[in-house]
Amino acid sequence: MPPRPTRVSRQPGGRSAEARSSSNAPDSPASSGAAVRPAGTAGVAVRGLTRSPLRRYIEPPGRRPADSGLRNVKRAMAIRRLLPSLLPALLLLAGCASVRRLAIHAVARSLAAGGGAFASDDDPQLVRDALPFALKTTESLLAQDPDDADLLLTAASGFTQYAYAFVETDALELPADDRRGAQAARDRARRMYVRARDYGLRGLELRHPGLGDALRHGRLDAIQACALADVPFLYWTGAAWGAAVSSGRDHPELLGDLPVVRALLERSAALAEDFQHGTVHTALLTLDALSPAMGGSPERARQHYERALALTEKHDAAVFVTWAASVAVPAQDRAGFEAALGQALAIDADAVPNQRLANLIAQRRARALLARVDDLFF
Repeated sequence: MPPRPTRVSRQPGGRSAEARSSSNAPDSPASSGAAVRPAGTAGVAVRGLTRSPLRRYIEPPGRRPADSGLRNVKRAMAIRRLLPSLLPALLLLAGCASVRRLAIHAVARSLAAGGGAFASDDDPQLVRDALPFALKTTESLLAQDPDDADLLLTAASGFTQYAYAFVETDALELPADDRRGAQAARDRARRMYVRARDYGLRGLELRHPGLGDALRHGRLDAIQACALADVPFLYWTGAAWGAAVSSGRDHPELLGDLPVVRALLERSAALAEDFQHGTVHTALLTLDALSPAMGGSPERARQHYERALALTEKHDAAVFVTWAASVAVPAQDRAGFEAALGQALAIDADAVPNQRLANLIAQRRARALLARVDDLFF
């Protein structure tokens, strides 16, 4: 199933009747930028990871840093972007508990607000070099304050998008005969998705204690307690979980989690289908592209595809890439595959600045798929 770490800062528009009628549902913040969506069983076209400090790219090999020295300089520049807002708070972490807690919250807000700068960046390699520092800083702070919602959301969305945008795409670009290298990359991505899923479940349980246990035991109706304020965690938990299923094809025990993935994503869509520019429809597209025996439906897949195109106004390359990989390949529709990827590559990545990085990443993925067209179609 094909895939955006950013926090939401505006209330999603176009809420469903269910969301509008919920009298006690707080407003949900909307993303300040496009997220990178992972591609996989659960709709990481789960992009899904498709958009939060992250998204995906296409950078011709000739434009990458020519040597490690330049890469180190770019990495240092990326880290320096975060340091001015992080250092004052980090210096307080050695103080008393109350001061330390205030410092952690300040850093959490800084990390969560940094997604906009990532989303509009035109240099995927620069973002790739900066993200590990941000993600490990987030985990270090979570060790001090395990219940900080901002940090949990940053970790859930960030690890999902990093795995999708960089780790999985690396695997896609490896030579077809490098099966060992591709498997190692997919395994690493799966571990990151599982880590992201667990952070997302912890975030949901802040407002709904016991929800994770209920979902794991098949009590899917428990998800109905989630309201508009839970949409960011619903989406990113579902996207990460679905991507883990997709990348863990040699872990059949994960396939049993597909109903939970669907429940999370469908609840997110019911409450705010335009969250992250409608990326939930791309995620659901990948789920419904599965065979009917696994709960898929060609009709629903087409409906999610058309709705995603409408919500993104066809400015999101990941929607086309997801359709090509999830629908055209299984159907052995080579013409449809090439047409969809051609539309993805025709998008001007600079036309919508807060989706620039996501589109560059999706276009990189499109080029990698086109390079393997003869292996994908028989």
